[in-house]
Amino acid sequence: MGQKAKPKSIQNRKIGGKSDRLFREKEPDKVTIRLQEECHGKEDSKDIWSPNIKTVFKALASARLCAAVWNNITDCDETYNYWEPLHYLLYGSGFQTWEYSPVFALRSYIFLHLYALPAWIYDSIFHSNQVLVFYFLRWLLGFASTTCETYFYKGVLQQFGPKVGRLTFLFLLFSAGMFQSSSSFLPSTFSMYMTLISMGAWFQGNFVLAILATAISAFLSWPFAGIIGIGIAVDALVLRRKWQMFISWCIISLFVILVPLILVDSYYYGRLVVAPLNIVLYNVFSGHGPDLYGTSPWTFYFLNGFLNFNVIFPLSLVALPAHLITGKLKPIKNQSFPIWLALLPLYVWILIFFTQPHKEERFLYPIYPLFGLAGAITWTCAESCLRALKLSEKFVQSLTLALVVSSSLISVSRIIGQYRGYHAPMDVFLELNRLAWENEGDTKEYNVCVGKEWHRFPSSFFLPNNMKLRFIPSEFRGQLPRPFDPPPNGTWTLPPHMNDLNKEEPTRYASLKDCHYLVDLETGQATEREPQYSQTTSEWEAIFQVDFLDNARSPQFLRAFYIPWFSENYCKRIPYVLLKRRPNPNKKKRQR
Repeated sequence: MGQKAKPKSIQNRKIGGKSDRLFREKEPDKVTIRLQEECHGKEDSKDIWSPNIKTVFKALASARLCAAVWNNITDCDETYNYWEPLHYLLYGSGFQTWEYSPVFALRSYIFLHLYALPAWIYDSIFHSNQVLVFYFLRWLLGFASTTCETYFYKGVLQQFGPKVGRLTFLFLLFSAGMFQSSSSFLPSTFSMYMTLISMGAWFQGNFVLAILATAISAFLSWPFAGIIGIGIAVDALVLRRKWQMFISWCIISLFVILVPLILVDSYYYGRLVVAPLNIVLYNVFSGHGPDLYGTSPWTFYFLNGFLNFNVIFPLSLVALPAHLITGKLKPIKNQSFPIWLALLPLYVWILIFFTQPHKEERFLYPIYPLFGLAGAITWTCAESCLRALKLSEKFVQSLTLALVVSSSLISVSRIIGQYRGYHAPMDVFLELNRLAWENEGDTKEYNVCVGKEWHRFPSSFFLPNNMKLRFIPSEFRGQLPRPFDPPPNGTWTLPPHMNDLNKEEPTRYASLKDCHYLVDLETGQATEREPQYSQTTSEWEAIFQVDFLDNARSPQFLRAFYIPWFSENYCKRIPYVLLKRRPNPNKKKRQR
């Protein structure tokens, strides 16, 4: 008797093959069930359900597009090192930090062009204002994150099964950390996208894509992100002995990515530049490096991890011990490589970055997806222990549901709290655009000044065409950025008064008398360099204000998480104001 032929819909769905298209499953649930029965055995058939690819994509898209609209800019590095140079490439104006000086050349222009091209196309078609271009790029970042996370989920599902797959999806979907990082314009966010692709490809057995994504992450965005590829390298070189394939694609990646990068950056800087090498030399071998910008205690990342992933964060840290303890129970079956190898990039990253004196939240972005995966592995191991103790299946499932719901609610509380507390700067600069729209025919140029609030400036995309940002002195004594020289040679010229020691440059400051508008946070405390401008009513009038969370007088827990009624009643708020200079009456008399 001949063997019964398989249906075409199954013949054409090879796992990880070219015919396995991301969004073409006509019967996703049946396909998922079939894959899990083949990969994990029929003994798991009671627990083989997982969301299909389309459902995952739609849910993630909803969350990430919300992030694109409501996410704050939490790091001034995002504004001045990425949004500002991008604005210069698109519109010919923007601020230049010392990293973009041809003397130091730490940042890559080819990275900026990845975002400049779609922004230019959008602006050329719709002739939109700059604020809409900003939010279009935010939307594009959210869509990129959605696509990469969906691909990662597909790999997790194939490698670790439906239990780990669905938990990873849910942990990432509601995570406050993923909400914040997914739509940020930072190299660490781009490296997070590449982590999702490289790990997802590795889990599906696609070593070529895994190597390419790791190389793109290391060369194009952040050299230190190459650490994420350690598990891929060990698997390819030690376990599978694919030396020729691995070395060949590493060399191909080197030429395909690094050569264009050097050519583009050398053009913009006016000399031979290898930006990734300069970043490594400065941060590792310069002698002063990033510690000039502040150091933090060892507890910083632990607190940060809990704020962004709450109970999932401690679960992720114990994933390896949980797996070793429950090894005989085999809670996760039939992986193509050991689980410890999948967790290796997470632990190596933690070992390196948690021990550095200079710590910033964005440094953990590349491993944010791995927190979700590791937490899912830990809880899957915990479930197997509970079942081994003969506890009822209903009880185990109730605990899992409680974990997912509580973690999701805490994350949503964090997201709402951050928006309500710290969104005021973007609202104030949007008000400037409304004023400019009301006075559309006004061709006069105005100076918008910031003092201590320089680090919350959301970028020149929020400035109307007839307004310029100017800095006035504040208690901040470090180096502020300067405007780029006019194009086409503005990136080539050597800017004066630049240093890599974060020393204050007085040439950055404008005179207060040249300010037409002033943006300030009314803290109630005044110094010689930071007076309460709104109190000088003869010179300034407040034309717009938004509440801003007063960190000094609000409970720490309620600053971090929004709790209805308690946050309204116990958190203190202060005005974030837009001031306008009053007309000079003496000047009017002279004109008469």
